[in-house]
Amino acid sequence: MIETTQTTCPYCGVGCGVLATVTDDGVDIGGDTQHPSNYGRLCSKGSALGQTLDLDQRLLYPKVDGLRSDWETALSKVADGFSRIVKAHGPDSVAMYVSGQLLTEDYYVANKLMKGYIGTANIDTNSRLCMSSSVAGHKRAFGSDTVPCCYEDLERAKLIVLAGSNAAWCHPVLYQRIVQAKKDHSDLQVIVIDPRKTATCDIADMHLSLRPGTDAILFNGLLAHLDEAGETNELFVSNYTEGHAEALAQAKTSAPTVESVAGQCGLPLADVMEFFRLFVRTERVITVYSQGVNQSSSGTDKVNAIINCHLLSGRIGRTGMGPFSFTGQPNAMGGREVGGLANMLAAHMDIDNADHRKLVQGFWQSPVIADHQGLKAVDLFNAIDEGKVKAVWILATNPVVSLPDADRVKAALQKCELVVVSDVMAETDTTVLADVLLPALAWGEKDGTVTNSERRISRQKAFLPAPGEAKADWWIVAEVAKRMGYSDGFSYDSSADVFREHAALSGHKNNGQRDFDIAELSSVSNADYDGFKPIQWPVVNGKGMPRMFSDGRYFTASGKAQLLPIKPRLPQNSTTDDFPFTLNTGRVRDQWHTMTRTGKAARLSEHSPESYIEIHPDDAKDANLKEGVLARVFSQWGEVIVRVRVSEDQQRGSVFIPMHWNDQFASHARVSAIVNPVVDPVSGQPELKQTPVRVALYQPAWHGFLLTRRRLDMAGVSYWSRATGDGFYRYEFAGEQTELDWPAWARGMLCASGSDVNWVEYLDARAHRYRGVRMVESRVESCIFIAPNHELPSRSWLAGLFAKDALVADERKGLLLGKPPAGQQDVGRIVCACFSVGINTLSAAIKDQNLQTAEEIGLALKAGTNCGSCVPELKMLLSARL
Repeated sequence: MIETTQTTCPYCGVGCGVLATVTDDGVDIGGDTQHPSNYGRLCSKGSALGQTLDLDQRLLYPKVDGLRSDWETALSKVADGFSRIVKAHGPDSVAMYVSGQLLTEDYYVANKLMKGYIGTANIDTNSRLCMSSSVAGHKRAFGSDTVPCCYEDLERAKLIVLAGSNAAWCHPVLYQRIVQAKKDHSDLQVIVIDPRKTATCDIADMHLSLRPGTDAILFNGLLAHLDEAGETNELFVSNYTEGHAEALAQAKTSAPTVESVAGQCGLPLADVMEFFRLFVRTERVITVYSQGVNQSSSGTDKVNAIINCHLLSGRIGRTGMGPFSFTGQPNAMGGREVGGLANMLAAHMDIDNADHRKLVQGFWQSPVIADHQGLKAVDLFNAIDEGKVKAVWILATNPVVSLPDADRVKAALQKCELVVVSDVMAETDTTVLADVLLPALAWGEKDGTVTNSERRISRQKAFLPAPGEAKADWWIVAEVAKRMGYSDGFSYDSSADVFREHAALSGHKNNGQRDFDIAELSSVSNADYDGFKPIQWPVVNGKGMPRMFSDGRYFTASGKAQLLPIKPRLPQNSTTDDFPFTLNTGRVRDQWHTMTRTGKAARLSEHSPESYIEIHPDDAKDANLKEGVLARVFSQWGEVIVRVRVSEDQQRGSVFIPMHWNDQFASHARVSAIVNPVVDPVSGQPELKQTPVRVALYQPAWHGFLLTRRRLDMAGVSYWSRATGDGFYRYEFAGEQTELDWPAWARGMLCASGSDVNWVEYLDARAHRYRGVRMVESRVESCIFIAPNHELPSRSWLAGLFAKDALVADERKGLLLGKPPAGQQDVGRIVCACFSVGINTLSAAIKDQNLQTAEEIGLALKAGTNCGSCVPELKMLLSARL
């Protein structure tokens, strides 16, 4: 009997409902039309989840010192190691580094062990990298880490300001809700504030391409203008806020006039005036912000500069208005609820508050409670490097790829006395440095809850059996705790047991004093937990609360919201003659984090198969760079080699490189190795958006690509990058030494033994060109193309041949040309990942069928009809035809 499981997507903070149906052929994935976050819509990543569930490269059993082990040995090694180091050096000599990929139950147990039993707050999370500035801003303004808005507000607003948010790629389902709202309400205006012209600008009525790092100046200017325009809500400000006079005084000092704002931000005066005018005239305003605001050495101040504008004008706590942080990870919010940051206690309590510490310790009945803040992410790994932290347990994250100055992180782990890693993958940039590897359950196997950006708690459910010896993260942590002598505090039988305790703590001696309260859920039965329906916290009388602060009551000491005086600060590291460009890092459309999951899915690798640097045409010309060449990018912290994309969407003087690629997928593309490690002094969030860099042409002796059915070791190749195809792997590579005997080199790489193997080849030694196709019986097994420059045949038609059991004669003739025979089409670079529609197919259909709109393209080819992320690119193709 085929059963469908309602679960939740494991990617971004939107928290989309997913329907997973296990069949004989795998797992069918669909959107849950009943889930209030997405109402059935999924993005390209969510739609491709079924392609990521195989066990290839999975970690299926514990390993100790690089060798297969058993659970008892591995757990005892961790427990004994942590106990020994704590006894010798104190509780602050050990640490955990956890993740927004964990379920709330996992997070809760880990936080409880560290803060209540070991007695250290040295537990931090990769969420520090994406939303900690928002947390700090919320707490300074509201007295609590409270997101005031809900998704419905996006559809009820009349002006949506998207600041530092490429929602079209990073939160595609919410972006599509905005797109639909704009269709339904012609008076809805959208303003995008971003140095780059991103896909999100497709729906923008105005794009403010401000100078990088000047967000606080812009919003200080808006604050001053709101007051001068008579938009200070005197009744709201006097009754429900404090600090407005000081905030206004500072705003008027740093951004005294519209002209001053325009000049400092590098914006046309008319555009700034129009932005201010629209905000003034529109009551229902939502300001969405994300990593472009948070990932800054002054990110917390930028968040408060935004919140100030909503507080001064009273645009908060009501339908269709408020500051709204789009969270990056699926359970960053859940981690915040359980205190999974080094500066927090569980249930939104404060580690610096003695009453809160006493309350939590009393509830847990724990032997100790951490009495001071722990080390935040960057500081934590610096302390490992300095030998102050001697044992670290890393769960569900890959810090050697994601943290700034990543080579220092790698060096720190290499010399750390005890490194424990819990992961689902056997080999990542981080797992290879572990003394103990613990196999964890992955999405589809684990069971628990997550909380999305609008405070909505949903269930992630298991629909697949646990593979090998993999276990739930909460179970692993609890078993280590027991072996450390803490059995009484960790006697859980299920994730439901953990959830009930977590919910009970949220209401313990709360009495309305804390925002996070789901105590009504603390008595849910196992059956009710299994059938749990999505609900927003706080939960009152069985119902969730869509938006917060409608009563004007905040969680500060005075009960009033706080406006803060914001003195804008530019990025700490400025460009110089040696490093004249500002590097911005971020996500691409179809990949996630460090690609351990999305890198498995063929269709998610088609749109951007290789890391790249996006650079303005004039800057590219000055640097002697052209589309498709390789470039070396240097900072004072390191170097990467990436492909060049020339785009007018990039500001002059700024460049962009994606965050995802790492040593498992490319030889020199781990961009975090060149990112500066400066952090916000309040939140500890790194400045991932502004690093000074230098860009230069990389000139290898030869370029090439290889399509093969096997995963290969590319040792000895100067540059390489790997992507997953449909039945094959795609390698792009280049070398600095010319191979004199290309046929022998190709055979050596591809192990050309076997009587059923034959080669089709072309060699022009004088021109340094080689093309070889390795056939096994009648199937293409591998094909390799070498040239003296980057100008090589299209990969897309050749890639399609790997789906065929045998080639016809005309296809064999086209092999070495890399071109299809008459009657066959090269689909070209993939534009629509959901339906694998290529640019050549789209261009031909636009021309032959005289297609005029993206909707017509959707009817003809389905492109753009699922997640909609490719629609801006479809519109660009339509515009190019005119």
